[in-house]
Amino acid sequence: MNKKIFITATLLLSLFVSQNIFSQVISESFKRKTTVGVDIFNDLWFNQPVGMKTRTINQGVNVFMQYNFYFNEKGSIAFGVGPGIGNHNLYSNMLIEDIKSDTINFIPIVGKYRRSKVNVVYLYIPMDVKFRFNHGIKMTLGFDFGWKIDSKQKFVKNDKNSNLSKVNNKDKNIDHLDKFTYGPSFRFGWRYISVYAHYQINGIFERGYGVDNLNYLSVGLSLTPF
Repeated sequence: MNKKIFITATLLLSLFVSQNIFSQVISESFKRKTTVGVDIFNDLWFNQPVGMKTRTINQGVNVFMQYNFYFNEKGSIAFGVGPGIGNHNLYSNMLIEDIKSDTINFIPIVGKYRRSKVNVVYLYIPMDVKFRFNHGIKMTLGFDFGWKIDSKQKFVKNDKNSNLSKVNNKDKNIDHLDKFTYGPSFRFGWRYISVYAHYQINGIFERGYGVDNLNYLSVGLSLTPF
């Protein structure tokens, strides 16, 4: 957990530092038309397999950059589009029995364990309509479309002969994950910080392979220092 906090803090610090650096080397016009941001969120999971209990906190993060096309001289309405990377986690009391099987079958974990998670990473395109109001208030209505670029299942438990050492099992490239992800997003906030929500419509797995429409609602904060 400390490592994750350090990585997140480093990422946020880098974004704020980059704002100052860019401010010195690029034009105001380019800065005004470019958005760089990070979303820090919790994934709430729906349509879970029978017997699955998810962890309260399923932390995830997006990092993105957009170019903004303004619809008026005032700059109060714009359309932003650009690349992003999204990282989503499902922590639960179950494991995929065989990630390379013809069907996806989640089974309960027997005995004590530290954590079990399924991780999916997407390269995605956030497409947002942005509204800016007086006093720094802003709102964004968007739709994200992405491609799966990485996945893994990770299981961690204590060694049976020691309370200190850990057994770490990691399986890469889970079969039958949907190659795509898509759904609406929403942000509302003030200046550099907003509340953030995104709903995945299609689910992380392909239909017909044992787990249909296991999908998430991401809720958290969005930071756009630049």
